[in-house]
Amino acid sequence: MSEVVTGDAVVVEVRVAQLPSRALALAIDMVVQVTLLIGALVAVQAFAIVSDPALLAAVMIIFVVLVLVGYPVIFETATRGRSLGKLALGLRVVGDDGGPERFRQALFRGLAGMLEIWTFTGAPALISSLVSQRGKRLGDVFAGTIVIAERAPRDNGHLIVMPPPLAAWAATLELSQLPQEAATAARQYLLRWHDLAPAVRHEMGVRIATQVAAYVSPAAPAGVPPHAYLSAVLAERRRREEARLARVTQPWGRQAPQPYAAPQPYAPSQPYAGPQPYAPSQPYAGPQPHAGPQPYPPPQGFPAPQPFTPPPPFTPEPPSEGPQSTPGGFAPPQ
Repeated sequence: MSEVVTGDAVVVEVRVAQLPSRALALAIDMVVQVTLLIGALVAVQAFAIVSDPALLAAVMIIFVVLVLVGYPVIFETATRGRSLGKLALGLRVVGDDGGPERFRQALFRGLAGMLEIWTFTGAPALISSLVSQRGKRLGDVFAGTIVIAERAPRDNGHLIVMPPPLAAWAATLELSQLPQEAATAARQYLLRWHDLAPAVRHEMGVRIATQVAAYVSPAAPAGVPPHAYLSAVLAERRRREEARLARVTQPWGRQAPQPYAAPQPYAPSQPYAGPQPYAPSQPYAGPQPHAGPQPYPPPQGFPAPQPFTPPPPFTPEPPSEGPQSTPGGFAPPQ
């Protein structure tokens, strides 16, 4: 039984464990618990001579509680929902939201198991598992858990192949409206096709093919048997899902792998002609004589500098008999 369990941040497709598997896992756990109880009883009896009877009774009660309740609680909490029996059969306890089992949930399962399994010899657990649609016993109902199967069955999808005459027609199919229930029914029919009687095989094939054809277009070519039609539809559907998954999982920025190209044959280059003879250059004429520094030419557009002429000597004029200068150095008017 498969179902989709959805939570706040978890979407998990699980397969609910079948009742025989859960019963066998429970039997393995009970054998382990009984063995531990016998070992504890032998250990307590070994100290009976030197110990107080009341103390021995208290110790025995503690051992019984630890084995019957503590064993499943400790194991399922430490291993995220797996006891020894569930580990042997590939089962796991998860929450109803698909998350791992918590300590609180394991404690509820252990306390409920003490009553429904050990006190009432498993009758309430069996009745509850048969009545519940998801196969829950009372401990699962109280704790909000469910037992699932981790080991997936062998995938027989490779047995459904594309009939070569229908490959070109199947490439044009519109499969977006095909529901999962119809595809699952067609797959189970094809996997059991060889085990069915001819009359049942034909009647069931026509019925399932008619159901699938209501969601698939275009119609099948004339004269195609039901099993070939369903094989072509499922094979094309699987091919498209694999191609879509390959596009989604391809890392960003990385190109798809290119097809392998065989190496080109080796083409030898031109044969080596050997070293060329040395051709000397012109003989060295020796160092040239240095001509010395050249005079600096004056810049164009500027006159050449004139020789310096000193100013004439100052000769004071004789004093005149006119009016004297006014105060401040200004000459009086004439």
